[in-house]
Amino acid sequence: MMRPAPTRRVLHRAMGIDIDMAALDHARQLAGEYLVRRSERPVSPAGTGVDASVESLRVALGELPEHGIDPVTVVDDLAAAVAPGLVSSGGGRYFGFVTGGTLPAAMAADWLVSTWDQNTALWVMSPGAISVQDVAGRWLLDVLDLPRDASVGFTTGAQMANWTCLASARHHVLAAAGWDVEADGLFGAPAVTVVVGEQRHSTIDRALRFLGFGTSASTVAPADDQGRMLAGPLAEAVAATDGPLIVCAQAGEVNTGAFDPFEPIVDAVHERGGWVHVDGAFGAWARASQSTKHLTVGMERADSWSTDGHKWLNAPYDCGVAMTAHPDAHAAAMTQLAPYLVAGSDARLDPMNWSPEASRRARAIATYAAMRSLGRSGIDQLVARHCQLARRFAERLGAVDGIEIVNEVVLNQVLVRFEGIDASTVIGRVQRDGTCWVGGTTFRGAPAMRISVSSWATTEDDVDRSVDAIVRCMASSGPTRAR
Repeated sequence: MMRPAPTRRVLHRAMGIDIDMAALDHARQLAGEYLVRRSERPVSPAGTGVDASVESLRVALGELPEHGIDPVTVVDDLAAAVAPGLVSSGGGRYFGFVTGGTLPAAMAADWLVSTWDQNTALWVMSPGAISVQDVAGRWLLDVLDLPRDASVGFTTGAQMANWTCLASARHHVLAAAGWDVEADGLFGAPAVTVVVGEQRHSTIDRALRFLGFGTSASTVAPADDQGRMLAGPLAEAVAATDGPLIVCAQAGEVNTGAFDPFEPIVDAVHERGGWVHVDGAFGAWARASQSTKHLTVGMERADSWSTDGHKWLNAPYDCGVAMTAHPDAHAAAMTQLAPYLVAGSDARLDPMNWSPEASRRARAIATYAAMRSLGRSGIDQLVARHCQLARRFAERLGAVDGIEIVNEVVLNQVLVRFEGIDASTVIGRVQRDGTCWVGGTTFRGAPAMRISVSSWATTEDDVDRSVDAIVRCMASSGPTRAR
């Protein structure tokens, strides 16, 4: 199909480069075409029948030219080259990695973020963008019903949100023991006991590595068959320690969606003067819905919380959030000082005091747009609807002979195993089929299919079509020896 030539209107010219509307208009047209076709195209590149190998994609992307190329041509060639390798992760039948789609208002706002090109390190660098971040942070604390005076830092994702919270925890517990870790480091510091759950997310271990704690020194608290930390053994482990203490709890186990028992965990840790961090990458959003808030009782009493707006708020990527009940510790761990950095009159309005980056895009703007487009009731309904759709998955698949639903479906996660068939065999066939995309995991020592319902675009029809595809792929796999 021949596209009309973009209308050129030069806005600025320097170094022989035009800023004109033609490239922007063409990108908008290509984006619109992609969104219109996304719902019916195969979700995985494997289902398109087009070569999406790394070799073919590299060839299509070409070599670095000796001389510059017209922006319209760059945009057009880029879209054509990348198209065969795109996964429709923003559509209604992508159920991998707890990946939400992007709400229309958030997508549009994110385009403005790139256009405005603001660095939101300091208030003086962009009062407008940082005002949006301040409001978005306040709204998050309100919607998640966390202490309204908590500090908020916007990070690249849940990994760095966990790292930021645990860096704040490290400062707090060592300062209480008379040690300035920011000035003196960890050599010679009092030993910090870190307790983690048996089914913690891998980003916790990674954050502990980044912070110099390592992973082998952590005390591991056992979990039940749904991945919930057992409160009794946790309390015993905490009571057996002395000195600085950090405990990492979890809101939403990544396989089952289960929640740790926050009330007894917080009681035991606070009695010892320790810090409780809650990894709530997606599960924290359960507090935003009246249908699931009961799962999070006691979470508000923790010392820090992490979440990711892309996972369940359906904001674009680059929307992690670190929140702490101890702003002084948070700022002490993160603040960067230099003669040329002009601090504002209110330290809370200098975002680089609350997250690892100095140069940073205005990532909170898309979060603000997502929340404003949904409203409080819309966020509640989004969470509740995804949980209902997850139950629909479980009910329909569980009614099929040879299929076992492994977990208690309390949130948006469904774990599936197949009698006599290795789950990875079925998963591979589903991904090649292209109707939907599901991932795999290992839970309690055995492989399983993991279905995560997280996108605003998912409908009951998407679930039913996906169930039919999974059953069809199971039937074509045949019985094998399960590993």
